[in-house]
Formats: sequence, C-alpha cells, structure tokens
Amino acid sequence: MPIEEGKAAPAFTLPDQDGNSVSLKDLRGKDVILYFYPKDDTPGCTKEACGFRDAWKTLQKRGVVVLGVSADGAEAHTKFRKKYKLPFPLLSDSDRKVMEKYGAYGEKMMYGKKTVGVIRSTVWIGQDGKVVKHWARVANAEKHPDQVLAALDAA
Repeated sequence: MPIEEGKAAPAFTLPDQDGNSVSLKDLRGKDVILYFYPKDDTPGCTKEACGFRDAWKTLQKRGVVVLGVSADGAEAHTKFRKKYKLPFPLLSDSDRKVMEKYGAYGEKMMYGKKTVGVIRSTVWIGQDGKVVKHWARVANAEKHPDQVLAALDAA
C-alpha cells in the first residue's frame, strides 16, 4: 500500500535509542515528521539530522514531533545523537518492516547503479493520523529540513 496524502498513515511501534517503544497512536493530536535515512553518522544523514536539530526551536514552538528512523541499533543511535546533540528520538527499524510500509525501503539508484536499500524520505503525519505530505525521494539531504519547515509554514 503506497503512502497517500490524505490517507491514514500506517501504524508503527519502534524502539528508540533508549529502548523505549514509540508508537504512532501515542502521538495523536501532534504533527509528526517521520524521516527515514540510510545510516547514522554518514555525510548526508548527518547534514539532514543537523538541519532538523538546527530547526528544533521552531519545530518545538509549533508542537511538532520529529522522529528519525534507520535500521541502525540503539548503540549507533546513542552515539549519533550524542555526537551531534540531536534533541529528537532516533528509532530502530532493524527488520525494515516499517520502512517497507512507508515506501522507504526498496530499489533505488546509487552512483548510477540500481541497488536495494533505504530510500531517504519523509512523511508529515497530521494531528489526525493522516498523511499531510510525503517526500518520497529526498534529493538533497542538507536542504530537506528547510523544505519541511516551508511546508509547515504554508499549512
């Protein structure tokens, strides 16, 4: 089932870096920015995470929840958060089932070759649990947090 704007976002429960379960159903009533990224502490993923970190005060004023999701485990997430002072949770999707539900895992082009892996993408889930916006393939990780802020501002 592809992610469609205006439709209910797929339910999920994933562990964060501290082993706490984070469920979409527990976030009802809040806007959620759920972003999928390939790997902790790699150049593009670091730029994207730091962009969301730098926008944190603005996001907090709006009551927006930011959740980063990769297949990395708790230890890698903890190191990444600490190294870059990331104020939001990083969730582990080690079996990539949530990524698959959200269209964030599959065939992609990397350095001109087809490969299978994590597709950098973001889903804005509204307070009602429905998809407001889906960035299916993020082309520029560094500029993406600004695109998300612009979409939130335009709403």
